[in-house]
Amino acid sequence: MASTTAINKIEKLRKQLNYHNYRYYVLAQPDTSDGQYDELMQELHQLEADNPELVTADSPTQRVGAEPLPGFSQVEHPVAMISLANAFNDEEFMAWHKRVSNLLERNQFDMVCELKYDGLAVALTYQDGFFVQGATRGNGLVGEDVTQNLRTIKSIPLRLLSADVPSRLEVRGEVYFPKSEFLKFNDERVARGEEPYANPRNTAAGSLRQLDPRMTASRPLDIFIYSLGYVEGDGLPETHAKSLDYFKDLGFKVSEGFRVVQTPEEAIDFYKSWVESVKDIDVAADGVVIKIDDLEFQRHLGIVGREPRWAIAYKFPAVQSVTQLLDIAVNVGRTGSINPYAILEPVVIGGATVQRATLHNEEYIRAKDLRVGDWIVVERAGEVIPQIVSVITSSRTGNEKPFEFPTECPSCGEAVVNPEDEAAAFCVNASCPEQLVRLLEHFVSRNSMDIDGMGGKWGGILIQHGLIKDVADLYFLKKESLLEIERMGEKSADNMIAAIAASKSRPLARLLASLGIRHVGSEVGELLARYFTSMDNLMAATEKSLTAIPNIGPRIAESLMGYFANQSNRAVIEKLREAGVRVKDEPREGPAEQPLIGLRFVVTGRLEQFSRSQIEGRIKELGGAVSGSVSKRTNYLVAGADAGSKLADAQSLDVKVLSEEEFLALADSTQAI
Repeated sequence: MASTTAINKIEKLRKQLNYHNYRYYVLAQPDTSDGQYDELMQELHQLEADNPELVTADSPTQRVGAEPLPGFSQVEHPVAMISLANAFNDEEFMAWHKRVSNLLERNQFDMVCELKYDGLAVALTYQDGFFVQGATRGNGLVGEDVTQNLRTIKSIPLRLLSADVPSRLEVRGEVYFPKSEFLKFNDERVARGEEPYANPRNTAAGSLRQLDPRMTASRPLDIFIYSLGYVEGDGLPETHAKSLDYFKDLGFKVSEGFRVVQTPEEAIDFYKSWVESVKDIDVAADGVVIKIDDLEFQRHLGIVGREPRWAIAYKFPAVQSVTQLLDIAVNVGRTGSINPYAILEPVVIGGATVQRATLHNEEYIRAKDLRVGDWIVVERAGEVIPQIVSVITSSRTGNEKPFEFPTECPSCGEAVVNPEDEAAAFCVNASCPEQLVRLLEHFVSRNSMDIDGMGGKWGGILIQHGLIKDVADLYFLKKESLLEIERMGEKSADNMIAAIAASKSRPLARLLASLGIRHVGSEVGELLARYFTSMDNLMAATEKSLTAIPNIGPRIAESLMGYFANQSNRAVIEKLREAGVRVKDEPREGPAEQPLIGLRFVVTGRLEQFSRSQIEGRIKELGGAVSGSVSKRTNYLVAGADAGSKLADAQSLDVKVLSEEEFLALADSTQAI
């Protein structure tokens, strides 16, 4: 058993090292030499080696990386990690400010301006002040557990500096690879005869997703904390700016360059001050984020789709170059969309070779008057697909050829139609071979049914051999049929059959996202699976029950109902069911009935018996929907003390207000909360 002297000495050394880590990695103001720091660390290593029972997860010695992981488990975010809407010029930013002003019914409010760092978004969770979990953004609702890798980043405190913290606190941040360190990292790779990496952002993302945490530890990743994600407890700051100061007091690294402004003109001035000078800092940044400072205003404004109304990213000008448009081609998407794209003379833009650019649709081509042979300006901003900015008409010779959009599908020859409310054109043939190839490629992909070893190449081959006429046919493939395909060996056939069989147990959300339903990706699939739990429930859903779900609007509801109204689609689902594919999730703990389906709630104020998140969770368990702001679609406001503006909104819109006790009576049970 360790002596009291050893226990006290270890605790003292940890405090000293945590303090020096904070000074060096967060404040960039070291007050000790590297040699002195190394002596303290060596002494702690020795004491822990002599007393292994005293080694704790928050010790500074535990940042070096654990043993390799077999894979990443999934983490469901308690509050969705949302994306930001973009503005690319002053007019778009001013339009956002005007919309927000109208919604808040006031012309002046404080905003916080911060640099938008180009890295990988993560969520860090602390339990009683100790770092217990870290996750990537993923699809916004579910991310990957990268706790062990995040522990290796020295600017992430393993124990918060303040003892007065909420019982559970989640903060969001951006992991990045400093530009100066990235250059050194690439120089070392070249010296070893290895290929250099393309950019800091992708390298940071790849480093954080290493299955061996020791590999992550060998790379100098850093992080800035930019917002609160989720909290259990009270007493937190009321504004975003104060939150950033609060994070600093807890030991987090935040952007020092943020500024609180009162007018949109001041925000634009902040943006312009960084357009040129951003190249001089050691972090890749692609714009400025402007957020409403008052957190109650943020809650009032809420979220639409995947984007908050209370924030916008004002992006820096994109990197541009000039090249020639060699041709315009089209492909058929998995939903039947006819997608034109530009084939370009290869050109290097922002460190990447660009050979193709998106053209969106026929209207886009006509509006820009694009002709094959034109000299054009192409831009590439961050990870955005390259796009054509303009045509250099002064360089035309008269040999350029206008593009004729096809009236027949290039794959199957069936008619191409343009729905009135859609910019895209579509092939009318649900059995179109190229459409099926794209759908099958999507169906077997990692984020869908994840059928290992089945890429687009094999999908095309199976279709060509007549073995697959829809995605459900995958589950009826026989080994004997596969062996008749050239270059398909016995082992490959066994592996393919086994991988297909393994995919039958994927969750319902994966299946929904894999079917190629327009507007239904992984995030919407998660929402639908959570609320309906089975394919049968979803197929029977009404527009009212669909649009009662937060972030499910009329367009998504219409797409779902149209998909399930198609008998050939229903036949595919029946074949999937017959094959044993999972079309129903396991029932969750709690009551079987969901009496709150179709009802929309907002929860606000200080509650006595339960936290807001617990009440919201109970609403969802019972089939209800939860929103962040009161509107005409809100059925009930659950209000505690100090309800604020949401109570006033509910009263003005004649929305029924429930006390905590009245809600519990409505829910008809308190045991599952």
